Amino acid sequence: MANIKSAKKRILVNRKKALRNKMVKSGVKTAVRKLNDQVAAGDQAAAQAALKNAVATISKAASKGVVHKKTASRKVSRMTKMVNKMA
Repeated sequence: MANIKSAKKRILVNRKKALRNKMVKSGVKTAVRKLNDQVAAGDQAAAQAALKNAVATISKAASKGVVHKKTASRKVSRMTKMVNKMA
């Protein structure tokens, strides 16, 4: 454990940020999983709704810096292609 006051604070802040990042990443994974389930079920309308939700979740994660901008773009592109193939 650190002895310096600023180092102690840094540990606490890093822990809090890591927890928040973990929650956001988990939310992204959940949104993608729900979309994949809808695509596998073949439900076009539900897949469109799940895609909208997943894109919003991923974009927010990218804007906060939790995932890289290009990673988010790649995921959105692949998901959109997957849903468009259903039509």
